[in-house]
This record gives sequence, structure tokens and C-alpha cells, in this order.
Amino acid sequence: MKHEMKHLYEKVMDFKRFGTVLLACGIFFYLGVIIPSDTKSEMDVNIMILSSMSFLAVSILMFIQSKQCQIKLSEMEGSEDYFMKK
Repeated sequence: MKHEMKHLYEKVMDFKRFGTVLLACGIFFYLGVIIPSDTKSEMDVNIMILSSMSFLAVSILMFIQSKQCQIKLSEMEGSEDYFMKK
């Protein structure tokens, strides 16, 4: 049980880290879109917008996964407390 809880906690932390990194990448692509430049073509802007949205969407999914693992972990901790009292 302890091993599973440790593994689940590591997953929570990994998902949060992945989500944070993807969020930062998405923000950088978005900044590339809004900063004016004469050398950017319309295709470059569309690619940056698409990649920004993709990174942000995957970042949100990572944070959702982290939250789901955190809920499972809290349920496991609650059930462990129940078994320890018996």
C-alpha cells in the first residue's frame, strides 16, 4: 500500500511538472504571436497560434490528470487510516 501511494504521489508531481513546462512553452509561443514583426508571414503566425493552443490544451490535461491522481491518493490515505484504526 505504501509503495502504491509513493508511486501515485510521484505521478502527481510529474504531471504538475509537465503541465508547468507545457504552460511555459505555450506562453512563449503566444508571445511570439502578439509581438509585432515584419518578417513573420501569415503561415508562421498560424503555426505559432496552433502550437500555442496545443501546448496550453495538453498543459490543462496534465493538470487534470494531476488532480485525479491527487484525489486517488487522498482516498488511499483515508482508507489506510481506516485500516490502521482497526
